[in-house]
Amino acid sequence: LPSGFVSVSRLSLVVVQSAQMQPDTHVYMFVCCVQVQDYLEPFRLSLEKLQEVSARATPDGTGSNWRRHIWGHENFLALDLGGTNFRVLHVRVVEEEQKMLKMDSQICAIPQEMMLGTGEQLFDHIAACLGDFLVSQDLKGHTLPLGFTFSFPCEQKEIDKSILIRWTKGFKCSGVEGEDVVKLLKEAIQRRGDYDIGSVAMVNDTVGTMMSCGYRDQSCEIGMIIGTGTNACYMEEMKNVKRVEGEAGRMCINTEWGGFGDDGSLRDILTEFDVVVDETSINPGVHTFEKMISGMYLGEIVRLVLVRLAKEKLLFKGQTSKDLLTPNTFQTKFISEIEDGLENAQNILTKLGLKWDDVDSRVVRLVCDTISSRSARLCAAALATLANRIRVNRGLDHLKTTVGVDGTVYRKHPNFSKELQATVRLLAPKCDITFLVSEDGSGKGAAMVTAVAQRLALQSRLLEDSDGEDEDEEEEEEEEEK
Repeated sequence: LPSGFVSVSRLSLVVVQSAQMQPDTHVYMFVCCVQVQDYLEPFRLSLEKLQEVSARATPDGTGSNWRRHIWGHENFLALDLGGTNFRVLHVRVVEEEQKMLKMDSQICAIPQEMMLGTGEQLFDHIAACLGDFLVSQDLKGHTLPLGFTFSFPCEQKEIDKSILIRWTKGFKCSGVEGEDVVKLLKEAIQRRGDYDIGSVAMVNDTVGTMMSCGYRDQSCEIGMIIGTGTNACYMEEMKNVKRVEGEAGRMCINTEWGGFGDDGSLRDILTEFDVVVDETSINPGVHTFEKMISGMYLGEIVRLVLVRLAKEKLLFKGQTSKDLLTPNTFQTKFISEIEDGLENAQNILTKLGLKWDDVDSRVVRLVCDTISSRSARLCAAALATLANRIRVNRGLDHLKTTVGVDGTVYRKHPNFSKELQATVRLLAPKCDITFLVSEDGSGKGAAMVTAVAQRLALQSRLLEDSDGEDEDEEEEEEEEEK
């Protein structure tokens, strides 16, 4: 076997599971897998290499204060945009029962052509779907506050002002980068003229996830998304946040870790297939980390590997198919399904127009397992960095914390969460981390932020009114003294 063969156990498992094969088939399969290993080896990262990656992943990003208090007895809307679908939610906060209830929700698709069209088309589509939802909920005519989860790199100026830095995850709508996305949404609603919204609180999906999970578990201090894209946020000590005055308390930092490696710091672990994925993407050179691990790209990485193996006559007797040769036809959900069972693998290969045998299906599963495993381990390396940072910043020998998680890759892959958690334990041995899957995504968290923002704004107005009354009384007293 080649030097550094990390996956002997996996390869052995492939062979052992083929016990009913003829002896000559066993030999062919083992030789085939050994040759395949040459192409999979660069995807396998040792614990030492993961520790190096973790050491390079210094958190950096924008911050937003948050509090773990929900007040009132009110209705809110939440809009969650972060991928090829977006969700609209109606959420109700019930203070007496300390509950946040999701009354109903609706998922709306964003066509591929709209993801690459104009910003006006995109926001008009969002406004139309929001209007339809209000009608379905009999909320037309009610002006409700809205929590807006916008899961793209932004510079947040205020709670209701956020400037898009750049599109990711397959979006490339014109006229949006450098603009305030809250303003664009409000303008789209105004163009319709048949409904209105109240105050808007802009939230990143990681923050929304952390807030949503923090409502259930007060020790939740990290939010992580592993779906179409990937990102994380965490609670940083205020004394370490240079952009904000004051040292008391903590601030939520949006790391935008999908852009980790854009400076070339991950060049040593990029494979030739990663390079192709980046070069053929609509945003080459940016979001390097995301392209190695998220659902937007994992399927394409697997497809490129399978094409190479077929051309080297290590798969499908050297034959390919039109579907296999077409970019982005191998969906990331296929990886989860293939790793969940050989029958699934065989059905998917048939749908892709491939002629396969039992060895082929097992090798394809090995490829999927290797690439999804790398994704989980790289996520773990970045997460371990955040947990270790929190522990060191607080001067703790041992940290006990909770990570709120969301995203289809984490939720639906049969092995991803287990591998990620096991690797984090190795990379952050002094941190006891509980993983809590978010209910209803980050939308509910966005509604929570809106509720807090509304109450803080109300308190601020009451305080200003009170100050004004005090000033009036002082002036009256001065007049009487004269």
